[in-house]
Amino acid sequence: QVQLVESGGGLVLAGGSLRLSCAASGRTFSSYAMGWFRQAPGKEREFVAAISRSGGSAYYDVSGKGRFTISRDNAKNTVYLQMNSLKPEDTGVYYCAADQGTGWGLSQSITYDYWGQGTQVTVSS
Repeated sequence: QVQLVESGGGLVLAGGSLRLSCAASGRTFSSYAMGWFRQAPGKEREFVAAISRSGGSAYYDVSGKGRFTISRDNAKNTVYLQMNSLKPEDTGVYYCAADQGTGWGLSQSITYDYWGQGTQVTVSS
């Protein structure tokens, strides 16, 4: 089992940047593909980005492509989400998630086995 703790959220002006971190417990972090999702008020949770176990492959929703970068440091048991050129529509609670399965279907929330508690990101115009 793995526990995930997100940090780095906050209030930022449109056009600004934030770097989210997700620290994982346990010694098998490198065996999990990782993902970031977000949920805005009144909306369903949606995919933001995902990264393979080794970090060699990354996947993005079209809304964040070119602005967001997902990365991981397996030595530190941490996955990151660098968010640049933030827009008000990026506002929401951001969750990281871990997949201990095949690494397929990483854009689907049902794929993931473990979730963090989330960190709030608010982008003001």
